[in-house]
Amino acid sequence: MAKSDVVGQCTKEKPWILKTPSGSSEFQAYRDQTKEPPALVVQVGKTELRYHLRCLTDLQAMLKAHGDWMLLGSADEQKPAAEGTVEAWARATSNPVGGWYGLKKELRGRFGMYVPPVMKALGLAEVEDKPKNNRMRAL
Repeated sequence: MAKSDVVGQCTKEKPWILKTPSGSSEFQAYRDQTKEPPALVVQVGKTELRYHLRCLTDLQAMLKAHGDWMLLGSADEQKPAAEGTVEAWARATSNPVGGWYGLKKELRGRFGMYVPPVMKALGLAEVEDKPKNNRMRAL
């Protein structure tokens, strides 16, 4: 599968302009290697979220091991994530970082909303784009 058509270069100066899996919202994303730890930065309006940059390779490895489609299950940090979803994995103590991939307290959720479109843009995963209950799988 080819990379999706995205605008930008995934840098702070020229971030990617992406859409959420449901297609209802637009956001910007870029890699920031200068952060400690290195981060995937997501800008949604005035809100900045940050995730461990390694989430991209870790998520792809987990999806390959899973071997099938997995529900995204996006949820705010304050709400529980549905079991067996990408969102639940991104919070689990059993994942490679031992817990949250989100780096900003109170803004650590919504992994399943913003990281999958980045994975799709990089050609690492296939992501559904239905109004709800979207899934993804590794490529």
